[in-house]
Amino acid sequence: MKNYDVTALGELLVDFTMNGMSAQQNQLFEANPGGAPCNVLAMLQKLGRKTAFIGKVGNDSFGNMLKDTVNRLGINTDNLLMDDKVPTTLAFVHTAPDGDRSFSFYRNPGADMMLRAEEVSTGLIADSKIFHFGSLSMTDQQAEEATKTAVEAAKNSGALISFDPNLRPPLWDSLDRAKEKIRFGLSQCDILKISDDEIEFLTGTKDIDEGIEQIRKKYDIRLVCATMGKRGSKAYYRDIKTQCPTFLEVRTIETTGAGDTFMACVLDAVLRIGLDSFDERSLSEMLEFANAASSIITTRKGALKVMPEKSEILKLTEERKNSHA
Repeated sequence: MKNYDVTALGELLVDFTMNGMSAQQNQLFEANPGGAPCNVLAMLQKLGRKTAFIGKVGNDSFGNMLKDTVNRLGINTDNLLMDDKVPTTLAFVHTAPDGDRSFSFYRNPGADMMLRAEEVSTGLIADSKIFHFGSLSMTDQQAEEATKTAVEAAKNSGALISFDPNLRPPLWDSLDRAKEKIRFGLSQCDILKISDDEIEFLTGTKDIDEGIEQIRKKYDIRLVCATMGKRGSKAYYRDIKTQCPTFLEVRTIETTGAGDTFMACVLDAVLRIGLDSFDERSLSEMLEFANAASSIITTRKGALKVMPEKSEILKLTEERKNSHA
């Protein structure tokens, strides 16, 4: 019996998102807690799961705010460390009119890069059913060693491993190195969430099915989910492929956290159904729920503090069913 459903390792940072203009016509930015791995845990908490986070923030006002926020969400922070020398990582999110975004990072270095292998609680990972990580904890050698220590601990304890590349080109000194580290993640995971842009980046093709076929031929990944923005999502499991449209009726403000919300719903389904027990119906239901949840988060600024309630997600899926009846 393991005490934690999901433990995640990686970046916890402040997303500064645009929030209007001042009287002097200067851009106003709102400091939203963020970071993909912890966003995933925040949504899992909303779904009633027990989670834990491994990472590092600066011992500064932003770091204290982040730790306090994560604690209040119910996520275990026993292995969230504070760095006295390196500040908390900051990201400025610039939102386009259609809700898509670009990023400017202040992370040279940032505290999340300072996590060391010996600081990783392998006991916490061994006490977890799923270990989740992304590629950004491998942009720097020190944090990469910590990540690989965590992955090894997960393997040794029989935990399932979940991976989301979460490609952010500005944070890599070379895109070839980014590909190499993402391929490491693919080689280790049982569950993969990957976006259409990341599929093209890795395989050179815009065709989702063709790109996923290339990935599945090379890596033994039991469940693969492809997210395609406004075109919805697909799931690939054994010889089953399913697709679900997105919920275009919602009014998107920004897309920050949509993929993380989707990832959390996939992990919740894996915990509920079991990775060996999916069929076409349960895969389709998983995608519909995950698409609904990620659609809702795009109507809100930020992600970590404003994840949707389960009741909101079910209401949206029910509305779709009724409109199609």
